Amino acid sequence: MESALNPDSKLLRIFIGEADKVGHQPLYEALVLAARKQQLAGATVLRGIMAFGASSKIHTAKLIEISQDLPILVEIVDQEDKIQGFLKTVNELMDKASCGGLVTIEKAQVLYYKSARSASRDPDA
Repeated sequence: MESALNPDSKLLRIFIGEADKVGHQPLYEALVLAARKQQLAGATVLRGIMAFGASSKIHTAKLIEISQDLPILVEIVDQEDKIQGFLKTVNELMDKASCGGLVTIEKAQVLYYKSARSASRDPDA
């Protein structure tokens, strides 16, 4: 689904751990699927190689014994009202996962947003 994004959109960032789960489903997957269901513009999951958070515990890919819970960042860009509406879902999923994390919202200036399919149909492309 494609929508026109306002150049002054918002970036939702959700910092969690790879081991965080909602039931048997990874939390990052539940977040992305929920974002798609709510028709947000798109979501990306990034896996980090090293991080620490509120607990100050280091999570790193260097040490085999603690590399099972690497940092995960879920990023979603959309219009402010849609991001604000999605926050309730984020809170519910994070509560179900009983995990720690960090959620931020930042300004995002959208300069380009088009799917590859619509670009290939564009006669000017």
